[in-house]
Amino acid sequence: MATNITFHASGVTRAERTTLRNQQGLTIWLTGLSASGKSTLAVELEKQLIRDRGVHAYRLDGDNIRFGLNKDLGFSETDRNENIRRIAEVAKLFADSSSVAITSFISPYKKDRDTARALHEVPSPGEETGLPFVEVYVDVPVEVAEQRDPKGLYQKARAGIIKDFTGISAPYEAPEKPEVHIKNVDLPIVDAVKQIIEYLDSKGYLPAAQN
Repeated sequence: MATNITFHASGVTRAERTTLRNQQGLTIWLTGLSASGKSTLAVELEKQLIRDRGVHAYRLDGDNIRFGLNKDLGFSETDRNENIRRIAEVAKLFADSSSVAITSFISPYKKDRDTARALHEVPSPGEETGLPFVEVYVDVPVEVAEQRDPKGLYQKARAGIIKDFTGISAPYEAPEKPEVHIKNVDLPIVDAVKQIIEYLDSKGYLPAAQN
C-alpha cells in the first residue's frame, strides 16, 4: 500500500452537492445466485429511477465490469474478493457524487458484502456521516436458477467445465438482514422494482415522484 499519498477533500461538501442536485447519493447492492434475475431487475430499476423519478442513477453490472475494470480477475475466491472490493470503491464514488449506484453482482461471500457496506457507512475524511448502503437480496432457490440458466452456466458447472461455480461447487452465503428481500420466483418485474422503490421512499432517499 502506498504511503506517500494525501487525501484531498472536495471543494464542494457532500451536503452542498446533495442540496444543489436535490438528490441523495447511495448504493443499491443487488446480490443473489446467477440467473436469480439481478441484472434484469437492475436494468428496470435504473430506467424507472431516471425516467419516472428524475434521479441520476447508474448501473454497474457484474459481466460488464469484467470487460474492463476487472478484466484481469478470474473466479477464484481471492479474485472474487478483489472483484467486489473494486466495485464497492467505484460504487462509493458514484454515491459520493450524489448519484444512485446500482450494482448487480453475485457477491457470494458475506464478509465481502460487509466490507462493501462498511466502506459506505464509515465517514470519509472530512465528512460527518457515511453513505446509505441498501442490500437487496434477489432470492431464488438454486433449482429455479438452474432451470432458467440463460447462459448455460449451471449445465457447464455440473459437467465440471466451470470450476468454483456459485451454488454448485462454490458457496453462496445468503444475506441475513438485507434491507430488501425479493423472493424472485414468478414475481412480475414491476412488483420487484416496486419493493425497492417503496423502501427508498420510506427512508426519504428519493425526491418526490413527478406528476
